[in-house]
Amino acid sequence: MVGVAGSGAFADYVVAPADRVLPLPDDIDFVQAAAMPINTLSAEFALGERGDLQSGETVLIHGAAGGLGVALTQQAKLRGAQVIAVVSTPEKSEIAHRVGADHVISPADFLSDVKSITHGRGVDMVLDPVGGDRFADSLRSLATRGRLLVLGFTGGTIPTVRVNRLLLTNTTIVGVAWEGLMPTSSVSLPAQWDRLAPHLAGGQLAPIISEILPFDRTPEAIAALDERRAAGKTVIQLRG
Repeated sequence: MVGVAGSGAFADYVVAPADRVLPLPDDIDFVQAAAMPINTLSAEFALGERGDLQSGETVLIHGAAGGLGVALTQQAKLRGAQVIAVVSTPEKSEIAHRVGADHVISPADFLSDVKSITHGRGVDMVLDPVGGDRFADSLRSLATRGRLLVLGFTGGTIPTVRVNRLLLTNTTIVGVAWEGLMPTSSVSLPAQWDRLAPHLAGGQLAPIISEILPFDRTPEAIAALDERRAAGKTVIQLRG
């Protein structure tokens, strides 16, 4: 079993509500399990309930080599979408390719690359956990009736929107805060987990784990996340 705690998970013992304790397929070990639930379930909520991603659509994913980006890429491919992954280093590019991205591009000139890949049309969906100065060009990357899903602001700044562009292009900005709904039981983790179960058991949703660090190196792991140096998932191991 794997549990999802609201807070305080850096501890020997953690209490989680019964509806946040989920069964593990036999082939998934505890290290893999530790890297799974938050990103896997957030991606399912984003692509399904909030984004309604359809087979044949094209999606642009920022931060595609991070833990959430990997989960989004894997699940978008399972839904039959074409994935354009935005990553910042060769190491992260390799991860994005490995988990199924059809195209991998740099953040430096991603708008021009998107227009080239889509022959000027733009993408149906942008998944953006970064925000910051990419946001305006993310909106410009959308096709008519496209939607931009906001998943966070790892870029450090919260962007503002000139809503006339939404009107002119019939585009939509959607907020995605899966964890914010858990305290009110507005999402069902067991139902989400059941929908993903065949892919979890089949290995299509395996996380990319870049590091396993001992508990006393937790500050180092958090700093790597804050500074956007981490690729894939970093797992903290309480005991050797």
